[in-house]
Amino acid sequence: MLEKHFLENTIGVFTNYRLLAEKSFAQLKNDSDFHFAPDTEANSIAQLIQHVSGNMISRWTDFLTTDGEKPTRNRDAEFVDNYKTREQLMKEWDNGWAVFMNTLNLLTENDLLKTITIRGEALTVVQALNRQTAHYAYHIGQIVYLAKHIKSSEWQSLSIPKNKSTEHSKGSYLDNLKS
Repeated sequence: MLEKHFLENTIGVFTNYRLLAEKSFAQLKNDSDFHFAPDTEANSIAQLIQHVSGNMISRWTDFLTTDGEKPTRNRDAEFVDNYKTREQLMKEWDNGWAVFMNTLNLLTENDLLKTITIRGEALTVVQALNRQTAHYAYHIGQIVYLAKHIKSSEWQSLSIPKNKSTEHSKGSYLDNLKS
């Protein structure tokens, strides 16, 4: 029972992270917004999309049977901004999420304590899920931050707008994201 709850909750958490990123993408009006980086060491939203998608495809393809770092993955190339269009980036984003969510939805309670490997490191499925939760949250936070920076005063808050806490309805976090 706890295992089923963990899997359902994990799927819900990742669905919410995806929604945060996609609500950020929706506020960007120009393809060039996806390629903005505040300095030469920072990643653009396009690079973050490429990286998250590449990570998802590598980690979650044959998740239970092969190392999560596939030999076909070129991680360094994920951080090169090759100026793809919004449509190309969204296709890449959707492909990564499709691989990830398909695998996640196929996991059962019996899989949670199985051992998998990522870069040769043995992890339980629970450990791998927790690791990926932190990783994707980190990068989606970067995406939201960059989109907010790009939009500046035109940004539409994804949660409780600044200085609006007392006016905020008592709906759930999920309800507020969906609105």
